[in-house]
Amino acid sequence: MLKLYNSLGRKIENFKPIHPLQVGMYTCGPTVYSFAHIGNFRTYTSADILLRVLKYNGYDVTYVINLTDVGHLTGDNLGDADLGEDRMEKAAQKEGKTAWEVAQFYGDVFIEDFHKLNLQDPLTFAKATDHIAEQIDLVKRLEEAGYTYEITDGIYFDTSLFPKYGELSNLDEIKAGARVEINPEKRNQRDFALWKFSPPESTGIKRQMEWKSPWGKGFPGWHIECSAMSMKYLGETFDIHTGGMDLRETHHPNEIAQAEAATGKKFVNYWVHGAFILVNGEKMSKSKNNLYTIYDLEKEGYDPLSLRYLYLQTHYRQEMNFTFASLDAATNALKKLRQDVAEMGEPEGAVKEYEERFFEAINDDLNMPKALAVMWELVKADEPASAKANSILKMDEVLGLNLQEETARIRNEEGIVPAEIKQLLEEREELRSKKQFTDADRMRIKIEKLGYIIEDNQKGTRIRKR
Repeated sequence: MLKLYNSLGRKIENFKPIHPLQVGMYTCGPTVYSFAHIGNFRTYTSADILLRVLKYNGYDVTYVINLTDVGHLTGDNLGDADLGEDRMEKAAQKEGKTAWEVAQFYGDVFIEDFHKLNLQDPLTFAKATDHIAEQIDLVKRLEEAGYTYEITDGIYFDTSLFPKYGELSNLDEIKAGARVEINPEKRNQRDFALWKFSPPESTGIKRQMEWKSPWGKGFPGWHIECSAMSMKYLGETFDIHTGGMDLRETHHPNEIAQAEAATGKKFVNYWVHGAFILVNGEKMSKSKNNLYTIYDLEKEGYDPLSLRYLYLQTHYRQEMNFTFASLDAATNALKKLRQDVAEMGEPEGAVKEYEERFFEAINDDLNMPKALAVMWELVKADEPASAKANSILKMDEVLGLNLQEETARIRNEEGIVPAEIKQLLEEREELRSKKQFTDADRMRIKIEKLGYIIEDNQKGTRIRKR
């Protein structure tokens, strides 16, 4: 049985879906005002591993990722996501583009990088700007239920009316105003914006992204989009919600509050959060110039799948330290794995013992370092090559290293003769040395049926793929 660490209960739990063999899963995606970096992609790779493990267990998964293209304010960096400038509008001013062009460009790049890491597509990359009506409807439901109030800059959720607020996070340890100025109009400093009003004309500030609403022209708060979109595609209660550890403190508690206040139902059963990534032991930041992107790594000659391999070596709940030395080691390990599997030949059969141990590892809260170790044991094991190859390719349904395509490419480019064919060729040579030519000829026919041609000449015997 699959076991997952549930942030809501702060313990590992047996996974039990709402509907047998069907799972609804949502991942908080990027705000598309800039390039996603390797820290972001660790989160999305962890979600992809969970998606693959669910499928490996036989579940039919409805998977949704959002693209935040409005409403995420710069105050989030300081601890209050309701303050500051809209990230999309700010990027548009900086780049001399419209906010819509910024969103389209960085959204497209994100999806390209997503595919380079061999991440499986969701049902939809849901854009906040495509779901304004759903967000307005959710705010109206909260208003009708008595959870909202209006202040100068928008409509806010009153957290004091939701007793369970903050159960997912460590909010009791956070002091209001510790990092930002306290907003005196808020009833409680943990209250958050559901709908922000566009700046008055007197300010001279003109937004590009704004919509009419029952409360006047404006735009949605950052948190409302994920509740509205996840419930649209997955229902008012669904199985799994994933994201980075940073979202556990404010964004996800806000999602829970507004969803459950509106529906009266439990929002999500399992919350799965991935840990942060360091670079050379330091936090990632623009000031340290260590926000590496997939493009940065490709520019240095790295295969993005080497980064995926590197992610697999650390458990998703453990902090990971990225260095170029570790990426080099991952690159070499991946090259060796591809070469070894290519030389095993055509996959056929299975090594069940190793497949079972692999299955146990991935079902143990996605223990990918252990799963990788089992896979490497199988590579070195004294088992039939074709069976090893088949089992490793099955494991790769979860690892996502694209081994089938890569090993086929290597065999074609290098003309590698699989171990099983070499063994048959040696047996044929032994039969010929004993002058058992009829049996040797039968062996030649058998080899040819497997797709290889034998050429005997004065210099010896040459074999090549048909």
